[in-house]
Amino acid sequence: MKIVLLDALTFGSTSLSGFDTLGEVEIFQTTSKEQTLERIANADVIVTNKVVITDEHMQECKNLKLICVAATGMNNVDLEAAKKQDIQVKNVAGYSTDSVIQHTFSMLFYLMGHSRYYDEVVKDGRYSRSPIFTDVSKPFFEIKGKKWGIIGLGSIGRGVANIAQTFGAEVYYYSTSGVNRTDDFQRANLYELLKTCDIISIHSPLNEKTNNLLDYEQLQMCKDGSIILNLGRGGIINEGAIVKIIDEKNISFALDVLMQEPMKENHPFLLVNNKENLYITPHIAWASVEAREKLITLTIENIQSLN
Repeated sequence: MKIVLLDALTFGSTSLSGFDTLGEVEIFQTTSKEQTLERIANADVIVTNKVVITDEHMQECKNLKLICVAATGMNNVDLEAAKKQDIQVKNVAGYSTDSVIQHTFSMLFYLMGHSRYYDEVVKDGRYSRSPIFTDVSKPFFEIKGKKWGIIGLGSIGRGVANIAQTFGAEVYYYSTSGVNRTDDFQRANLYELLKTCDIISIHSPLNEKTNNLLDYEQLQMCKDGSIILNLGRGGIINEGAIVKIIDEKNISFALDVLMQEPMKENHPFLLVNNKENLYITPHIAWASVEAREKLITLTIENIQSLN
């Protein structure tokens, strides 16, 4: 069995040696659109994270039996074409839940606690010249007693809600699908959630219901001093609306996902004046060491289950 890994760079230093027990393995760190067909032409199994596999690719790959998507989302594979050609497509779900939940709170604490400012005030010498033992110039608040709104109540959203509740937050949720419901937290419509919550975190997929869910009009509804965290997908919040409102209103944004990844050069986010209210990480919430190891283990299991 010939197994081709197309974008192994996304797995970082995670060991890929487990694939060697399954057959002949060819590993490419990255693969461009132009390189894809040549590299998969003789493959029995393809492992891809973000590399797109089209109907045309599948028609040319006469030995192809399985496409392993080393991720949860499968929008980079033509699933209808795979079904017609009797090619199995398997993804991995749930491997990064704990990692994303943890990063949600990491991003919140960075903004809420003014971590960048307090780190710099010590390291640049200002604290050493202070006439008092402390610095309270950047007030921070406790989660306890705050209203926390969850947009997207899947496993990640529920995990965040449970921890937020442990901190003493009053948790509300808006189900973007309308399917997920629970009595553990208070259900709200989007308008109520935006108007009343101090912290809002997004954990939903990008689809026709969530695309541009938060545009300028919706962001204007948000409370002064509120914090919005997007760990779902880029495009759920209109990036142009963020650029505009962040210099008009006291709202902070933490984004782990963008519409285009990697971020394009000279992105308008880099030009906002109120930079301390904007925290961006390069789509890393999913990528704890443990999550990546679990991802590889489950991908290997998907290959082993090939029938």
